[in-house]
Amino acid sequence: MISTRIDWVRDHCHLLQAISEEFRRTRPFQGLTLGTGIHLEAKTVALILTLRDGGARLVSTGNLNTTQPDAVEALRAEGVTVIGGPTKDRELHGSYLDEVLAAQPDLILDNGGDLFTRYLDRPYQGLLGGTEETTSGRMRLEPLRGRLRRPILVVNDSPIKQFAENDHAVGQSSLESFLRLTNRTTNGEQFTVFGYGACGRGVAANFRGAYARVSVVDTDPVTRLRAHLDGFSTPPRDVAVADADVIITVTGARDVLTAADLPLLRDGVILANAGHFPAEIDAEGLIGAAEVAAAREYADDLLTLELRDGRRVHLVSRGHMFNLAGPRPLGNSIESMDLGFALQARCLEAVATGAVDAASCVVPVPAAIDAAVATSYLDRKYG
Repeated sequence: MISTRIDWVRDHCHLLQAISEEFRRTRPFQGLTLGTGIHLEAKTVALILTLRDGGARLVSTGNLNTTQPDAVEALRAEGVTVIGGPTKDRELHGSYLDEVLAAQPDLILDNGGDLFTRYLDRPYQGLLGGTEETTSGRMRLEPLRGRLRRPILVVNDSPIKQFAENDHAVGQSSLESFLRLTNRTTNGEQFTVFGYGACGRGVAANFRGAYARVSVVDTDPVTRLRAHLDGFSTPPRDVAVADADVIITVTGARDVLTAADLPLLRDGVILANAGHFPAEIDAEGLIGAAEVAAAREYADDLLTLELRDGRRVHLVSRGHMFNLAGPRPLGNSIESMDLGFALQARCLEAVATGAVDAASCVVPVPAAIDAAVATSYLDRKYG
């Protein structure tokens, strides 16, 4: 019998394996329902089954355009309730989120703030709190602290998540996905990266390491100075757009690239988004722009817009997060996600057991959890 990629991933999530073994003894989630809205792929299977080993009843759904059928199948085979399947349809995805909340979970594991914000529209008794995975989600939830009033730990604000996954793994997976989806060279090509936070730094560094010429655009002048001192060119926005062979957005903001930018784009430019939400590139606005004469859809999540003046603009995954798109999407490295998901498991444990209270509403991972996860990882390497 040939094992699957999910088996390979679970075999190499060493931190989650150890936590699962512990959770089978301690059962921190016994009697609790845990609702999740997170990318459903191989590494997430390992996380969800770890939480199940802690006694949780899981009700799970994915994110837009990232749900992988083999992950859904594997979870359902393990008795996990999985709502819906792969979709790019926002309305349908919203209905999946509503079904998760209809189970009235005691704990929420959110990715982008979708579940917590919808909870506020239809509150119920018994929600203890939970976790938020992303910067995008934290930005949505911070203004809602006064209404949430529950412990919600932001995994993305852990320094471990910042350097292990964002700085390193997002850049690696973006490079891998660019090569896998487009089969185009990076050597000598001009890449423009929008956003120089932790993820943007990783994207810029990895493409520079692949012999690309890289410029950075950021609205914060201090961050732009950092990119300059890191050796990247930081021209004015419109110059960076006009010079680019490839543009990658990773800002967490909306409408970073829109139809208004079409006059600037050079023939053959490739547009891709590595941010969580499919809102950084206004794909619908670009496709429907008056300058567009025709659109050609390819296999492997690629679309070419043919402009009336003869230029072509290539759009990857219609602006959805491209490092979990297309054929055989792999996402971030196993080790980086093992670290991040160990943080998730420990944070949810802290909420479930009352180790944190409502004062910890939309705050970073407690330092003690960071230290414990880092120690576990290093002890396995050097202990």
